[in-house]
Amino acid sequence: MARYKGINQLSGLDRIIVALMIIIPTILVVWLVWLPAIGSVLLSFTNWNGIGPIGDAKWMGMKNYHDVVTIYPPFWPAVRHNLIWLAVTFLLATPFGMFLAVLLDKEMRGSRVYQSAFYLPVVLSLALVGFIWQLIYSRDQGLINGLTGSTIDWYGDPKYNLWSALIAACWRHTGYIMLLYLAGLKGVDVSLREAARVDGASEKQTFFKIVFPVLAPINIIVLVVSVIESLRAFDLVWVINKGRNGLELIATLVTQNIVGEASRIGFGSALATFMLLISSVFIVIYLRIVMKEQR
Repeated sequence: MARYKGINQLSGLDRIIVALMIIIPTILVVWLVWLPAIGSVLLSFTNWNGIGPIGDAKWMGMKNYHDVVTIYPPFWPAVRHNLIWLAVTFLLATPFGMFLAVLLDKEMRGSRVYQSAFYLPVVLSLALVGFIWQLIYSRDQGLINGLTGSTIDWYGDPKYNLWSALIAACWRHTGYIMLLYLAGLKGVDVSLREAARVDGASEKQTFFKIVFPVLAPINIIVLVVSVIESLRAFDLVWVINKGRNGLELIATLVTQNIVGEASRIGFGSALATFMLLISSVFIVIYLRIVMKEQR
């Protein structure tokens, strides 16, 4: 029987390949992820406007953060919209995605076709999703107004544009959630369901009392994914109206301040740091749960 080859038994060429496989991804992650993140945090304490050397920027301390939460009018509406986005995707898209996964797990006829159809929106970018739903929401040529005779500007009216964008986002998000739960259901031990059936449990009781608790790791992943999706819901909103007129999100505010006409790099970095802190909380919770289960 072939023995496992330890690191000390690798040839010189193998060691070089292994080292490159570790070093190159690490360099890319540090260069493209960690350095920009650390740089944004540091810039959030300055008043740098992107013009001139960074060394000429004035240290502002916590002033940018104070201004964000006290005198920047779009911030709190953006926070509210992000929370609404999270609530809708988690409380509506997630149960529906789970429902689709349960149906497809029954191996019904044509289940692979249905699975592909439901998953297809996931491979589309959010920007493309926004353009596709423009065919439905357009005031003059949209499907809804064409069928109902209405003249509502679904993407332009502040009373409707957030909910219109959420429906488009949920259309894409549901397929992703469906795939996650479908993968989790495939990993559930068949003997658990058979034992419940022998004990006389109904299909509903079997799912909620046996299968659903087994899916606890998937539930945590879905929660973290929903939080991240609510924070990075940028592309769809930006193609609609650049995050204005009732569609303010934290991500769009970051872009407006960093690459917009204002060019307030320090202020926009403070907004980005808020996003980083919020997402880090849920990521840490997820990692603690995963590591606890592994132990």
